[in-house]
Amino acid sequence: MKKKLALLSIFTMLCFSLLVGAQTGKTSAAPEKEYYLLAYKGKLPGNYAEAISKAGGTVERVIPEVGIVQASSTDSTFLSKVKKDTNIQSAGRELEAYLETDPDDKVKFTPGTPNGEKVTLDANADSYWDKQWDMHRLTNDGKSYQLNKGNKDTVVAVIDTGIDFSHPDLKDNADLAGSKTFVPGTTDAWDKNGHGTHVAGSIAANGKVKGVGPELTVRAYRVFGATGGAQQSWITDAIVAAANDGVEVINMSIGGWRWMANNFDEKGDSASMVAYHRAVQYAIQKGVTVVASSGNDSRDLNNPHDMKAYWKDTYGIDIKGPSRVVPAQIPGVITVSSSNQWSENGIAFYSNYGNAIDVAGPGGDNGPLYDQLYRQDPKGDYLNKRDFTYRTLSTYPSYPVGGGNNATTQFSDGKWHGYSYLHGTSMAAPKVAGVAGVIKAAHPEYSPAQVAAAIRQSAIDFGKVGADPLFGKGEANIYNFLANDKKK
Repeated sequence: MKKKLALLSIFTMLCFSLLVGAQTGKTSAAPEKEYYLLAYKGKLPGNYAEAISKAGGTVERVIPEVGIVQASSTDSTFLSKVKKDTNIQSAGRELEAYLETDPDDKVKFTPGTPNGEKVTLDANADSYWDKQWDMHRLTNDGKSYQLNKGNKDTVVAVIDTGIDFSHPDLKDNADLAGSKTFVPGTTDAWDKNGHGTHVAGSIAANGKVKGVGPELTVRAYRVFGATGGAQQSWITDAIVAAANDGVEVINMSIGGWRWMANNFDEKGDSASMVAYHRAVQYAIQKGVTVVASSGNDSRDLNNPHDMKAYWKDTYGIDIKGPSRVVPAQIPGVITVSSSNQWSENGIAFYSNYGNAIDVAGPGGDNGPLYDQLYRQDPKGDYLNKRDFTYRTLSTYPSYPVGGGNNATTQFSDGKWHGYSYLHGTSMAAPKVAGVAGVIKAAHPEYSPAQVAAAIRQSAIDFGKVGADPLFGKGEANIYNFLANDKKK
């Protein structure tokens, strides 16, 4: 899961502008269009479009439910002008979230390394259930399916790269008609990357592989293209749309965007942060349970300054003040760390941790040998020590997807016949979203707070007794909830 956020692009752009300005006697290029996020105070004023126009901007996207507007402008003074509008709480450049690349990116992973090629799947097999250690644990070897598989009326929104609606394990549960795209220039929510299909399968696959709720409905709210990032307004729009559509659960396996609050706004209430807060609260007030991955940085989310050294060492960027990982640290979301197959005491080597963690979900890793070597020296190269079978197996598009340095194409190029072994908190979060979906199927009257409490109370208490920074209340387990619920 981990790409650099658009901040790098912003820095590059600024440096380039300085160089161009220094070249005297040369014709200046046409001003480049920039995108901005505007957070208004309360409801949008009636004259917001006119005010934006007068400041030199154009309205691109409006999310009236949460008072958020995306605008564009070629005027370098637009931001300073529009901030003079007393109706605006906060305004700033649009920032992009990125799907995080695989955790092995820390050790300079290159596609086609030996251990990945050794993993094979028999295309003629009737089932891959024996390879789904994660589902065995979540469901108590499938016993939860005998109690409740979810139902078609319970919808889990997958805010991600889209879904392969034709996949044999998903076609009966994936809602093509209700799915939407928020990516400009696209017209559908079909998955061109792979990530979203893997996530959707973890929730509701029903074929060679099984999801937590094989009768749940998954619906795509596409905010990522085949490559590249998702602007904050697209994500905000998708959250609000899913809530308006009446989904029961939202899954956001989105990380890789580090929010440096003190860098972009004096008060730490940037437009992007305001948008995220408002959208999540809007969804919760609509009765939607929101689940998010904690991120793959191996960082302590309790320490607001911990990311400072991380950004310096990893990206060469000096940041001032604390940073936050979002959406993991947005109030109201269920934040999920990643557990592994072989340990009840430690989480996956890449997983973020801290008091923000509610529960863990089985997101997999490369096995105990790799873990030992990595923890001794995180910068070492242990690619030939990886065992992909410790990762999690789920659905993957049955057609070619992605390109370039796309995280998921690094692990599946069609040789696995529509399935892929992936690991990361992106794979952990949908397991918890699936648990939330089945709980809502069993108890449609539950509020988001009740669903979250049920997930925490039924978790297997890994790690230290009680809540701890690694697992939160433990590893989520749908069988525990259903079995205890049956006794009531």
